[in-house]
Amino acid sequence: MPRPPNPPASVVFKDPIHLLAFGFGSGLAKYAPGTFGSLAALVLYFAIIGLPDWAYIAVVVVITISGFHICGESARMLGVHDHPGIVWDEWAGMLITLAFAPAGLVWVLVGFLLFRLFDILKPFPANYFDRQNDGVGIVMDDVVAGIYAWFALQLLAWAFYTYTAV
Repeated sequence: MPRPPNPPASVVFKDPIHLLAFGFGSGLAKYAPGTFGSLAALVLYFAIIGLPDWAYIAVVVVITISGFHICGESARMLGVHDHPGIVWDEWAGMLITLAFAPAGLVWVLVGFLLFRLFDILKPFPANYFDRQNDGVGIVMDDVVAGIYAWFALQLLAWAFYTYTAV
């Protein structure tokens, strides 16, 4: 199935729902909008990484729950369920992936790659949520991908620090 066309940038930047759903324009990328949306989420990650743990988690919860409405409403207005340019859900998934990640850009890169891998593969139950026709489904497949990526990142960090300790 061909990728649906992006709405005009003027529509995205004028409508607050589309502006958020399209990750402040990052979802307008012609190719790999999910990847560009995930990269754009890193700006927010670096802005909130210094927050206390409870505040970081609160931001993730707000982004996730608000995403149910934002992504669902944007999809409804576009007439396309889970339009590839809707990347607010990638923001939630990336922030979940990087929660409590070890310090360092290498770990951020590894987390990014793991999230993209699980977001593309959509292991159960992400594949279940991906088939749902609402905002919850749009967001939850990325939440699940983020949880899988979080576990993988934590396991890799544990293995690295356990087996490289002198």
